[in-house]
Amino acid sequence: MTIHKWDKTNIPDLSGKVILVTGGNIGLGYESVKAFAEKGAEVILASRSDKRGEEAKTKILETAPDSIISVMKLDMADLYCIKSFSDEFKKKYDRLDVLLNNAGIMIPPYFRTKDGFEGQMGTNHLGHFALTGHLMDLLKRTKGARVVNVSSNAHKAGRMDFDNLLFEDGEGYKPMKAYGRSKLSNLLFTYELQRRFESDDTDAIAVAAHPGFSDTNLVRYIDKKIYYKIFSPLISLMAQSAAMGALPQIRAAVDPGVKGGEYYGPSGRGEMKGYPVKVSSNGVSHDIETASKLWEVSEELTGVRILNR
Repeated sequence: MTIHKWDKTNIPDLSGKVILVTGGNIGLGYESVKAFAEKGAEVILASRSDKRGEEAKTKILETAPDSIISVMKLDMADLYCIKSFSDEFKKKYDRLDVLLNNAGIMIPPYFRTKDGFEGQMGTNHLGHFALTGHLMDLLKRTKGARVVNVSSNAHKAGRMDFDNLLFEDGEGYKPMKAYGRSKLSNLLFTYELQRRFESDDTDAIAVAAHPGFSDTNLVRYIDKKIYYKIFSPLISLMAQSAAMGALPQIRAAVDPGVKGGEYYGPSGRGEMKGYPVKVSSNGVSHDIETASKLWEVSEELTGVRILNR
């Protein structure tokens, strides 16, 4: 039966499940951690800052004191940190039911990660590609595991350019151009991961989601610009809450009816607001040749190999 207004009341009992949420201390990640914990899951709140992670955990415990939440430090812009985190995670846990690759940044000025990658591609795609690879043995060991990647409507403006994928030395860099590319990469990765799960006969699925137009901390890079200050009251009225914006990724992570390779977003006009439903991504995101090339390049850049055919 189709549920037209899927919300947190539709989340099944998650007792015994282990769920990892990157960027879980704020915005969509925080709302996801809270929702999972309230339904009995053991949730690992991964945050770049231990302090902010613990603050988020404390806030959730105030309203859901029985929640099982562990805070672990994770910087998605640092491959060494991602490897160290993964090693520590596998020492503590023998299963991983859901890997929610939520952390991300949006339209910052050009910068490079610690590994020399353009910031948005390095954080939004390559970091999560590496994390997924490092945790793959745990995912394969967990029956019915899910990998959920968070994309954006901005993927429709994304263009892949493998001759200058990372805008070397800032060449051709425009914040939204780079953001769109990173969000398109999230989808290319998701669909290719699902194909490899199927060819490898792995009992796991890869799913994607996007939050529509939601009021989150992603706008922190533009909130000082004059046009943002002028239009911020209107933007606030147009945007939905982070709690609503998180519903697509929450549904993708735990709804028993979700299938591998699906994409979830808001039901409203332009997928900007509304309850989560299955949506469609653009044609480029489904291009197998492009996805295969991105996979190959991602392995080369991160040094992490995943489910090779």
